[in-house]
Amino acid sequence: MPVGTACGRAGSRAEAPDYTATGGRPPGGRGYDGPMDLARRIGLGAAAAAVVAAAWLAPLDAGALAQAEAGLKRALATFATARALNAVISVVKGTEVAVEPVGVGVVFTPGQVLDPLDDLVEQFSSLMLAASVAFGVEIALIRIGGHWAVSAALTALVLGWAAWTAMRGRAPPWLSRLFFGLLIVRFAVPVAILGSDAAFQVFLAKGYEEDRAKIELSSGQIDKLATPLRESKPEAPTDGSAGLFSFPRQAEALREWLRQNTDVRKRLEELKEAASAAVNHVVNLIVVFVLQTLVMPLLIVWGLLRLGRVLLARPGEAQVAS
Repeated sequence: MPVGTACGRAGSRAEAPDYTATGGRPPGGRGYDGPMDLARRIGLGAAAAAVVAAAWLAPLDAGALAQAEAGLKRALATFATARALNAVISVVKGTEVAVEPVGVGVVFTPGQVLDPLDDLVEQFSSLMLAASVAFGVEIALIRIGGHWAVSAALTALVLGWAAWTAMRGRAPPWLSRLFFGLLIVRFAVPVAILGSDAAFQVFLAKGYEEDRAKIELSSGQIDKLATPLRESKPEAPTDGSAGLFSFPRQAEALREWLRQNTDVRKRLEELKEAASAAVNHVVNLIVVFVLQTLVMPLLIVWGLLRLGRVLLARPGEAQVAS
């Protein structure tokens, strides 16, 4: 056998094993405590201490609770505004205007022009009630996550996970998943509430205040426009002067009816315009509360779960998870 070939094979057998997948340690072994290993242990200890301190000191809970309560107040105030507008619309829809020039008359209901707005406001009221319930659930979840039992369980898991990782290079998957799951229970809701409220304050707060104020204005405007319609009931003379020789009195009644009828049509057009403007503001408020109570919190929680999946993935799975 050639000498070079034998030496090459002997060199292959002498190559050091690759322990990259186990953090530089042989499987089940402690390895050597080099500078990188020491820095890693210090980092793990600092991270564990930070998680434990955050679990007990609760730096996020007070702010998240205050923002959730503020959101609940906004939702309830908007719900009251929606119910007030719905009450005005119900009154207007029940209004009947009778016009009787020279004894011949018709009856019509101007509130029919508010039917589309009425349907939308009823659904808007239900949505605002649901938004109020959502804020109430967030407040309850903050208090549940901040309970001492959750913090104690998280502390025990943090210590166990950090110790296992420091001694053996990597904690078992079940322990890592349990640790991350309890992290989500403890911190996900406050983070989601603070994140969604920050987005609300930056992008939506000004529009919310304007739209809510304009809905209140529309409610008063609709009631104001409908009041003359409820009082507009021109009738034929009832003093016996509507006979064959009372043409001047009938002509005067006809002119009065034409004048009031023109005013009724003008007010109906204004009523339609007010209803159309109110529809736009109601839709804008629906968008605001759907974003704040549903879309943004779910996006934040999804981002946290995605981050946890990447962090918990093994080195060979990291690219697939990302």
